[in-house]
Amino acid sequence: MLQDVILDAQKRQNKHRYAFPVYINKQRFRTMKHLKDLALLLFIFIATLACTSSDKTETALPDYETVPEINLPDGFKIHVYADDVDNARSMVLGDKGTLFVGSRTAGNVYAIIDKDQDYQADQVIVIANNLNQPNGVAFLNGDLYVAEISKIWKFENIEDHLNSPPDPVLVSDNFPTDGHHGWKYIAFGPDGKLYVPVGAPCNICLSDDEIYASITRMNPDGSNHEIFAHGIRNTVGFDWHPEDGTLWFTDNGRDWMGDDLPPDELNRAPEAGMHFGYPFCHGSGISDPEFGDQRNCDEFNLPVQDLGPHVAALGMLFYTGDMFPDEYRNSILIAEHGSWNRSKPIGYRLTRVELDGNSATSYETFADGWMQNGSPWGRPVDVIQMPNGSILVSDDASGTIYNITYSND
Repeated sequence: MLQDVILDAQKRQNKHRYAFPVYINKQRFRTMKHLKDLALLLFIFIATLACTSSDKTETALPDYETVPEINLPDGFKIHVYADDVDNARSMVLGDKGTLFVGSRTAGNVYAIIDKDQDYQADQVIVIANNLNQPNGVAFLNGDLYVAEISKIWKFENIEDHLNSPPDPVLVSDNFPTDGHHGWKYIAFGPDGKLYVPVGAPCNICLSDDEIYASITRMNPDGSNHEIFAHGIRNTVGFDWHPEDGTLWFTDNGRDWMGDDLPPDELNRAPEAGMHFGYPFCHGSGISDPEFGDQRNCDEFNLPVQDLGPHVAALGMLFYTGDMFPDEYRNSILIAEHGSWNRSKPIGYRLTRVELDGNSATSYETFADGWMQNGSPWGRPVDVIQMPNGSILVSDDASGTIYNITYSND
């Protein structure tokens, strides 16, 4: 089977390290000729160090075995960063470089360590287990925040205690216990607040409790919990614009309106109190067949971009790194988990949205191949940027974290 082939390829990944040994014998450099030779050797050595310095665009990585099933634009490569990460979902980097990964069905939270910083993991540690769909992870001031369905926990000073994690501290239990759309993506915004969505407890419904179908936010200690935005069926990914700090987020459209309706959405929320239409309207003004007669679509904020119908757009990222070509800067990369109730499956890919100011100018596939001949073997969930400008992609179907790099060589 294709997946067996892929897993076998992953197990064959070999790690390489570059070293630049220099051997100097003092007796060789007593004459002027030898001094000139030494000067030349030092020049070459310094030039070599410059090529392997902290310049993100020039740092050479080992030539890892790529994943041949994944299609990328010219110059891009993908390799396995970590495997055996069961049900890998949302990701966040710690201050000391530890990659933390949540899950849903596995109930685990992982710490993934790359000791030699060669962009392939050396160790995967389960730091928490038996949790209730701990999808969301966030990091602030040395502490790891983990979101279960109805609770937010904090693991203090976690990177110093990966092998013996401290007991978690309860930050908040002020969330509904519904399992339907109850798993959460969480992240700290530029205002220092923790943003926590609450999905609709259904496919399509109008709840009496306004906390449903919203994005909420709170202080890091759980205080001042408030609803930031309404009318959001189920967002499992958001990021803030690197220039103006505005929140952008993906949203999953409702089911059972046919193969091509409604679209998923990419939205922008420049201020608190905005309403994005659910359950009355979807996409760019599509009235809901059950609730649309109650409100006019003109009352709501329309998406910046309609995404594919039922693609399950999850994690998103404003790319700000130096590794990718210049045209990628400040564009948005989106992980599309893939459809489950469409007669012809779509998604199972990464897409890219280019922007002109606050308007989308294109929406196109960036990476695909996790579906072969109509059958998916992988499902992208989240995307994050690494210090060298490459990106990581989590895949909860194969339990894999991938690293995507670029070189114009």
